[in-house]
Amino acid sequence: MDMMAMVSSMMMQQAGALQQQISTSLIKKNADAEKFAVQTLLGQPSQANLGAGVGGNLDISA
Repeated sequence: MDMMAMVSSMMMQQAGALQQQISTSLIKKNADAEKFAVQTLLGQPSQANLGAGVGGNLDISA
């Protein structure tokens, strides 16, 4: 294998690694944005349909 082919191969490997880093970063950002959108749509869970005392604080000091 001549020198130019080896240099070209190394440069292509570096370019591939950079593309993979960028795609991983974009996928993570997209996943975070989707998570935020779902949390925004769902909002805080409602306690309107729960019985009295459900979801409240429990005093265990006695």
